Amino acid sequence: MRVRLLHFRPAPWCPHLLAALLPALLTLVTLAPQPAEAQASSSPSATPATAATASAGGRAALSVQAVSPRREMLARTLSASGGLAAWQEVVIGAETQGLRLVEVAVQVGERVRRGQLLARLQSDTLTAERAATQAALAEAEAVLAQARLEAERDRALQAGGALSAQQLQQTLTAETTARTRVQALKARLQADEVRLAQTRLLAPDDGLISARLATVGAVAQPGQELFRLIRQGRIEWRAELSGADMARLSPGTAVRLTPAGTDTVLEGRVRQIAPTVDPATRQGLVYVDLTPGAAASPVARPGMLARGEFQLGGSEALTLPQGAVLLREGFSIVMRIEADARVREVKVRTGRRVGDRVEILEGLDAQARVVAQGAGFLGDGDRVKVVGTASGAAK
Repeated sequence: MRVRLLHFRPAPWCPHLLAALLPALLTLVTLAPQPAEAQASSSPSATPATAATASAGGRAALSVQAVSPRREMLARTLSASGGLAAWQEVVIGAETQGLRLVEVAVQVGERVRRGQLLARLQSDTLTAERAATQAALAEAEAVLAQARLEAERDRALQAGGALSAQQLQQTLTAETTARTRVQALKARLQADEVRLAQTRLLAPDDGLISARLATVGAVAQPGQELFRLIRQGRIEWRAELSGADMARLSPGTAVRLTPAGTDTVLEGRVRQIAPTVDPATRQGLVYVDLTPGAAASPVARPGMLARGEFQLGGSEALTLPQGAVLLREGFSIVMRIEADARVREVKVRTGRRVGDRVEILEGLDAQARVVAQGAGFLGDGDRVKVVGTASGAAK
């Protein structure tokens, strides 16, 4: 039996591949993690004193600033939300039928005065009808004048016995008929004048044009809306409040409100409080008139939402900076500094918030000292080092 030996000839690219991979393999071996014992023995800084400190787990005192509550006057407010709306919005339309609009004199957003022309309807037909009525009235008045002369003459003749009573009655009847016709034509002429005046649409009051549906060339129909006018440009805020909160308000209460999406503060006063509440929402409306300057503001537009505060006066309160009060597990807490330089976690009940001050209703007295800033990094019983008093502390 003959055995044939096979000789393996490496490919020409193998030496190059090994040369490229060798540095990477050496790096991995160098960076491999060493046993903890080896690291401890090889580290020259691991002294017995350091190990003892680490095992003791002691914590250094945190330097903090202290602050005490102070008494000051805080405004009492009542917050609410609601929508801006026009005080009164007038719908202006045509009163005559079948007349074409020939002129539109105002646009949306324009301020108008009482009696200002808004639009004009075609008046040719009505002008001609008025002229015909005037001519008929002139003729009827002439007939009446003649009938009066004949009646006076026949009365004189009948008194002298030259005219019968029957003939006199006919003359008087003709006079009455002529007088009635004159009165009817005068009424007709007055109606023509009214219809002709209705071809001019005038502003019923000073205000702001909020909508315009009038189009030149369109035929207006009676009752058809052509314009909307915000009377006197007045805008009101309709705040929604519960019945209990409504009882705290009265007409004349000052209000400061901010339209949604803006930083502009508008001012107003309560005009009226609704006598009822909505049975579905249990909310009632409080009507607040904006001041003329606020109503003219470009950010105050009917239909916008706004949030405001009713100013209910002020009262003395015990306050802390907001940075000293934390919210932890649903409770408001402060870190009170004890005599042994340790802090104690104290729950408090907060009230009003004005600027950077928060009212403390319960849980703390005026002589207490609390951590002003950074209390969130502390736990109950931690040691602290007071390095100063924060601004805003009680004096």
